Amino acid sequence: MVKIRLKRMGANKKPFYRIVVADSRSPRDGRFIEELGYFDPLKEPNDIKVDEEKAKKWLSTGAQPTERVKSLFKQVGVL
Repeated sequence: MVKIRLKRMGANKKPFYRIVVADSRSPRDGRFIEELGYFDPLKEPNDIKVDEEKAKKWLSTGAQPTERVKSLFKQVGVL
């Protein structure tokens, strides 16, 4: 099963996330298929960038977004 989820990056106590498409069996920060954008929770307002075309393509092929990614997509307007 393919999932759209967050991959944590950044230093200690300074998280930065990439929105990636990955196999559900791979580890959180492990191998991924494609990168769709990023999310920076430390900036105010939160900095979110998503390639909407790629995201819609993956959603139409059956990729399941996690709860957090689903809420980010709603904020951006993909869903």
